[in-house]
Amino acid sequence: MLSFALEYRQAIARMSADADTGLRRFELDRKEWDIVKQLVEVLKHATMFFSRGTPNLPTVIPAMDRIDDILTNQSLDTVKFAESIRAACTLSKATLNRYYNKTDTSETYRIAMILHPRYKLQYFRNRRWETDWIETAEEILRDEYKRSYGPLDVDNTADATSSGFDPGPGPSTVRVMFRGISFRDADTFS
Repeated sequence: MLSFALEYRQAIARMSADADTGLRRFELDRKEWDIVKQLVEVLKHATMFFSRGTPNLPTVIPAMDRIDDILTNQSLDTVKFAESIRAACTLSKATLNRYYNKTDTSETYRIAMILHPRYKLQYFRNRRWETDWIETAEEILRDEYKRSYGPLDVDNTADATSSGFDPGPGPSTVRVMFRGISFRDADTFS
């Protein structure tokens, strides 16, 4: 919407400057148009990020981290952005952090991140998250694995190998055979 306003700035200025339209009170001065430009700059990163694909659970935390980084940089940029924009970025960052903190109350985010092939625990290490938080996340995943899959008695190795499936050589700390699929090294999440 703001990009549209910038594109049609001259038409909007003429329309709001005309006293007969009753829109005079909405007329923007040069400084306000500069703020509109800055807002477009601030919001374009988030818009582009979410326009690239379908967000899913493991991408929520990285998306929030990316937006947080952008808002932090923009709230500190005294050269490029007006004070009002920097203040808005700071307030947006506070709102984002309020939602971010809610992800800590759900084990699902942690589990999804650790199981995602791109992120795993390394994502949190790379972002310099607290070691206690990382260890807790790993413990949550291990507990969920034990609770959900530990009681299953599905070691059908004979059935799997007779069907032509060969899990191959190598060490295996946890070996579960289920419908011919081998889950090897299931406790290696990093």
